[in-house]
Amino acid sequence: MTSFAPDSLVLNRKLPLWYQVSQSLRASILGRSPQDPLRLPTEEQLAGHYGVSVLTMRQALKELEDEGLITRHRRRGTFIEPSAVRGAPVRLLGSVDAIVAQQSGMATELLDHGTSPVPPDLAEYFPDLTEVTTYHRLRSDEKTGEPTNHALNYVRPELAERIDREDLVRWPMTKVLRDVVGADISRITDTVEARLADPDTARLLEVPLLSPILHYTGVTYDTAGRPLDVAVIHYRGDRFSFTVTLEAT
Repeated sequence: MTSFAPDSLVLNRKLPLWYQVSQSLRASILGRSPQDPLRLPTEEQLAGHYGVSVLTMRQALKELEDEGLITRHRRRGTFIEPSAVRGAPVRLLGSVDAIVAQQSGMATELLDHGTSPVPPDLAEYFPDLTEVTTYHRLRSDEKTGEPTNHALNYVRPELAERIDREDLVRWPMTKVLRDVVGADISRITDTVEARLADPDTARLLEVPLLSPILHYTGVTYDTAGRPLDVAVIHYRGDRFSFTVTLEAT
């Protein structure tokens, strides 16, 4: 059976090899012609094609399998999943320090905090908990005093016990968890969507009801893959944009 032929790749040693390979193969899959074969070459063949180890190739394929772009069958091989090709999300790598920098530089007011049941839409992140500690903050432009965004953080209670509320007025939650609490953060997954302001958001951000806002969800994971904090932030659509810069090599 003929196998799908992925594009070539010039590796950038500044980024993880598995990530570069997964994104290159992902681009090849998304850009394939309808008549191209669905079967991928073997792990060994793909590793040779990209010039990486089989272990690196395996990690890259797992990333694509988790996205639903491919399916892997013991003894049969690895196949492109046609129904999932056009809907898979793009994942970009950055640093935790970049997240801290993006969240910094604004006056912050802690509106309230306390314990609450895990919201149903966040239950997948806290399967072992019935309650989380919540922090609700309003950020404003330091010069004009104009509100720019409001954030709700849902934090594991054992970590919240070590958080000083004053620190959350001074620093972003990510910095507090990493540098004050000492949480071993491995990654943060960000999702940004366009939404319309509900009554509470419109009031806090001082914008008309149903104004466009950016709805951000950031999930912070430790090195064991356990979510530590889920941040839900509403940004004023007229004050924020998210830009990603990618270097070729």
